[in-house]
Amino acid sequence: MGKLMLRVWFVLFCLNAFAFGQAPAVAAATKTVVFLGDSLSAGLGVKPGEAFPALVGEKIREAGLPYQVENAGLSGDTTAGGLRRIDWLLQRKIDVLVIELGGNDGLRGLPVNALKANIQAIIDKVKAKEPEAKIVIAGMQIPPNLGPDYAAQFQRVYGEVAQANNATLIPFLLEGVGGLRELNQPDMIHPTAAGHRKVAEVVWRTLEPILRRG
Repeated sequence: MGKLMLRVWFVLFCLNAFAFGQAPAVAAATKTVVFLGDSLSAGLGVKPGEAFPALVGEKIREAGLPYQVENAGLSGDTTAGGLRRIDWLLQRKIDVLVIELGGNDGLRGLPVNALKANIQAIIDKVKAKEPEAKIVIAGMQIPPNLGPDYAAQFQRVYGEVAQANNATLIPFLLEGVGGLRELNQPDMIHPTAAGHRKVAEVVWRTLEPILRRG
């Protein structure tokens, strides 16, 4: 009878604790995934919750993984802009950094060697502050408007930087979305909400194994 009464008391205690918001906290260290990007990450033209970083955050919660997403997407940003911002972002701990930059560099025809140097400098700063941080590089492609040689060199940069830094590469962020009118806004650059769902799936295929390994 004594054990039964103890169990009843414990259940009543827990119910009261939940009722008054005093339930014992669950010890779970939350890590951070930061998306350092441009208007694609920022979700230009769609609602904030429809942008692919937010959708990836939903997938993380559904999977029960101890990570939260911080969207550091800024419309119009370049790799040079990302490099200027990374010190501010590093004031908080970064466990996984997804670098989604370079599209605006390519659209402006900026030098490919500067693109490569800026991404490398971002990685160097992150590794100096957070040596255990995982780096994911989202590859981009551009139309051959500035010539096929420039487009090819531009595309190769992402793989070269990923390989040099033992980073994980998403070969093409807009796989299955880029160039498809039904998944892009009228500018044919920025995905619609449906396009962002596709992008989130592309990112999640690469990111999920990293997060599960911790």
